Amino acid sequence: MMVQQLLNYKSIDTVWSVRSMSNVYDALVMMNEKNIGAVLVIDDDHLVGIFSERDYARKGILQGRASQQTYIFEVMTKKVITVTPQDKIEYCMKLMSEGHFRHLPVVQEDTVVGVISITDILDAIIREQKARISSLESYITGTPL
Repeated sequence: MMVQQLLNYKSIDTVWSVRSMSNVYDALVMMNEKNIGAVLVIDDDHLVGIFSERDYARKGILQGRASQQTYIFEVMTKKVITVTPQDKIEYCMKLMSEGHFRHLPVVQEDTVVGVISITDILDAIIREQKARISSLESYITGTPL
């Protein structure tokens, strides 16, 4: 399965983002309202980072930074790994596993077209497995799909 197929399955196709000069508190409020674990950091239509709950825990709270007085650029992950819509989800799983992160921006021609999470990948794998099982059961019982 390709990343584009995964993006097509997502119920929400909005890319939530903040600017690097936003304060952390506002980003956390957005993440809470949207029930997401990370937001992209985009300045002038360019992806400059990603900010996650883990970033805030490790670079914010544990370092004694107050969310209302801390800017996103101070705590975001600046070295962002991205994938394209043509990449396979197995490749994405490998990146996430090796890099110990749960969100991947999807970029095509320098434009962010989506974000996938480890949950999106697991949901897709579960859907695919259910379809295979159903197909095999139909084959075994002789019942058409």
